[in-house]
Amino acid sequence: MKFGTALQRLPDSDKVTVNVGLVDLAQLDLLVQEGFYANRTDFVRTAIRNQLRLHADALQQTVAHKHFVLGQQRYARPDLEAAVAAGRRLEIQVLGLAVIDNEVTPDLADAAIASIHVLGAFVASPEVRQRLADRTHT
Repeated sequence: MKFGTALQRLPDSDKVTVNVGLVDLAQLDLLVQEGFYANRTDFVRTAIRNQLRLHADALQQTVAHKHFVLGQQRYARPDLEAAVAAGRRLEIQVLGLAVIDNEVTPDLADAAIASIHVLGAFVASPEVRQRLADRTHT
């Protein structure tokens, strides 16, 4: 898919809340205090990256098996119009960020998109999100 011309601020991260036991939190704070990590967030990001690296093969196999697009996928009005003209409906599967540009109308999205499955973030106008709500899994 081509990138649309509409410029909009896209998220590059999302907030996650994690409950941590007091002893674990105290140990984490000690590592920060001793300079191993800049702050709690640095520790958590490092831990997440290490776990993702540990499971990289399983992740890649699952992405390939389930036909996910990895990273950012953007859908512009011409892309969806081309799908409708070709008589096909898109099954959007993204691991990362899926964006439907602002110039896409709810009617066009309805006609062009069969389903949306996003693990990560999904950005679309409120009207498009509402029209596709019954076939969106995020």
